[in-house]
Amino acid sequence: MQEVTGTSRAAVRLGPLRSRATVRSEVRVPIGSGTGPQFDARVTTFDGLADGKEHLALELGVRPADGVPLVRLHSECLTGDVFGSARCDCGPQLHEALRMIEGVGGVLLYLRQEGRGIGLYNKLDAYRLQDDGLDTYEANRALGLGDDLRDYTAAAQMLRTLGITEVDLLTNNPDKCGQLTRHGIAVRNTVRTGVFANPHNISYLTAKADKTLHTISLKEKIA
Repeated sequence: MQEVTGTSRAAVRLGPLRSRATVRSEVRVPIGSGTGPQFDARVTTFDGLADGKEHLALELGVRPADGVPLVRLHSECLTGDVFGSARCDCGPQLHEALRMIEGVGGVLLYLRQEGRGIGLYNKLDAYRLQDDGLDTYEANRALGLGDDLRDYTAAAQMLRTLGITEVDLLTNNPDKCGQLTRHGIAVRNTVRTGVFANPHNISYLTAKADKTLHTISLKEKIA
């Protein structure tokens, strides 16, 4: 994977953290990564998260000796993560992240922010509009919704609760870097995810690269 040093530019919308979360429970869970290997994850739940949602932290591997873990903020995608939808790249990104984090030690935050925060039903409504020719952002706007409603305040709280204040961030999305930095989580490096393009999601990926500056190189061969 290509590694990019430094924090990406992002539109910062949020204020500093004003409260701390606490650990609700911890449990060991063997998890699978698609058809790949099974991993032993320490799954942590939290009380006091800013948005009141049931987000999870999955700690994998052994935390690096320098104390800076590889971290992925993964927003829930039922269609991609569970059903393997080819209309996005979420499922492949999730499986890739689990493998990479297990290899070097770190945390995957599984965030309950379906459809970039608009919810499952709205996301499927947006799919119908995309079938009529709108891109992913135009479809959201046609429904009276924002381009991206995700707020990473809770993610920063979760990291702080786990004792993490500096990360190598696995992402193509500069907004994640900006929001974490705003909340006092230092992003030492950003590590790009793979490009999981196919004929069903190429328009979706192109819109993300063109309109929200995701670092996706679409010169790679489409599967």
